[in-house]
Amino acid sequence: MLHNKHLSLFSIGDPFPKVSGVAKLDISVSEGDRRECIVASRLFGPGCFAGEPFFVAKEPNNPNADEDDGYIVTYMHNENSGESRFLVMDTKSPNLEIVAAVKLPQRVPYGFHGLFVRESDLNRL
Repeated sequence: MLHNKHLSLFSIGDPFPKVSGVAKLDISVSEGDRRECIVASRLFGPGCFAGEPFFVAKEPNNPNADEDDGYIVTYMHNENSGESRFLVMDTKSPNLEIVAAVKLPQRVPYGFHGLFVRESDLNRL
């Protein structure tokens, strides 16, 4: 999950536990219209639902990188076609543009949780 100094990533649960989209919010906005805090969003479309989205930094060890310089990844199932895909979205894009969609050989259940670990962390085990 993207949750840094000012930015947070949220699932749009409609109907719960199905995730119909994702939104990136600027939580530094404290007054005024709440819609001003939405800086990017993507709805997956009719019959398309995803699991919990995760943020993956492009350069996790770069202290000078923008806090949203990376990708949002999730599993998405299309109930109309029966296909499932692993989606990679550009976090800096205002519509969270899909930059890669990998067709999966079978469905990933709603509510599936994952843990993304850097290769360097795995090598230390």
